[in-house]
Amino acid sequence: MKNTYTNIRVRYGETDQMGIVYYGNYAQFLEQGRTEWLRELGFSYKWMEANNVHLPVVHFSIDYKQPAYYDDLLTIKTSLKKIPSVKIEFYYEIYNEANQLLITATTILVFVNSTTKKLMKAPDYLLEKLKDE
Repeated sequence: MKNTYTNIRVRYGETDQMGIVYYGNYAQFLEQGRTEWLRELGFSYKWMEANNVHLPVVHFSIDYKQPAYYDDLLTIKTSLKKIPSVKIEFYYEIYNEANQLLITATTILVFVNSTTKKLMKAPDYLLEKLKDE
């Protein structure tokens, strides 16, 4: 399935006193990865929300391999694990400039109708686009 590669540079405020990326910031890095993954498909979170679809995270798992440091250029590889149903599962790898694997992670999000606040199936427009990939 489709992989997206997103580059980000570690900002000073994302590190701790040792100059290492604070562990909690990885969730934001992964969000950037999946936001760009959707954008490359032709959708944005903003557009999906305007069309009554919310995507809350219901599961987050991460394995830290090596630290990232201030001013490192990171590459976030974002992959879809399988065709979505009421949930969509992503797998991530983050690499530094030396192509060292820093973390692996997974997130599971669910599709929620923003009007009814109930779970819903993945929108047809998303499923159709994924068939084309």
